[in-house]
Amino acid sequence: MSNSWRSLKTVTRTQGNNAALKDGRVKPEGFTFEFEEVPVLPQAFRRMVRDLEFDVSEMALTTYLTAREHGVEFTALPIFLVRGFHHGAILKNINTGIKTPKDLEGKRVGVNRGYTVTTGVWVRAALQTQYGVDLDKITWVLSGDEHVQSWEAPGNVIPLEDGKNMEDMLASGEMPAAIGVSSDHPDVQPLIANATKVGLEALRTSGHYPINHLIVVRNDVLRENPDVAVSVFNAFAESKRLYLEQLKAGSIENPTAIDRLHSQVMEVIGDPLPYGIEPNRKILEELIGHATRQQILHKPVQLNDVFAKATWDLIG
Repeated sequence: MSNSWRSLKTVTRTQGNNAALKDGRVKPEGFTFEFEEVPVLPQAFRRMVRDLEFDVSEMALTTYLTAREHGVEFTALPIFLVRGFHHGAILKNINTGIKTPKDLEGKRVGVNRGYTVTTGVWVRAALQTQYGVDLDKITWVLSGDEHVQSWEAPGNVIPLEDGKNMEDMLASGEMPAAIGVSSDHPDVQPLIANATKVGLEALRTSGHYPINHLIVVRNDVLRENPDVAVSVFNAFAESKRLYLEQLKAGSIENPTAIDRLHSQVMEVIGDPLPYGIEPNRKILEELIGHATRQQILHKPVQLNDVFAKATWDLIG
């Protein structure tokens, strides 16, 4: 590794599967991670997409694919840090006549932040494939802009009016449903009841286990250091291995909701966080298909091409 890359400026949110990297129990071969903490992680995604501020960065999957299509100079490694189910991410106001997902057709539905946000892609995918919703019959209203500034929205995707607040509109019923917002208002409830149970059932019956975040590395770092992709992958994989040992042993103090979900998934498929292209090919191709149908991606995507070549055969 060239001297200029002995320390890689890195951002990744601390959770079980990367904690051993953050606290130094696992050290990568050939370099060190210089971690920067970004409390609101999507802000790090934006800084990476727009200014390539980091050498190594956690990144939302759909944001990465969109950025790649628009020529941003970074490449993913098949390290899938965050995944889960999104049936619970869409809320409805109970006074607006929304009983089932199909009732969203013909309505305006809010989307927290941007249309290309990965959670929104997976929610819309579930609405379409599991509940028969025609996504083109919904007007999607965004509370923010996109990380990839050159991306252009389809005609049924519009910005929220100036001065409006999506959570307030949902609580009042002005917006009948919204994705990715939080609310403790008594009139706001999940559109899909028992969301975790529904998600686990989808996992059991069809292997549906959405990926949200992966790792990207700046292309200049990969070019100048042919070994860095494998070294980063191996370090994250070893950190995850230690975490899974703790999960299996039930030795995690104060487990988070994410830890508990990983334990539930572990009972169904074993490793709740498989790394590598092959163990995840089906769900990755599913996401690419949904992002294409939702008019986020416009060019054909060959799965291997979006990952660093040195990692194509790695599994961790």
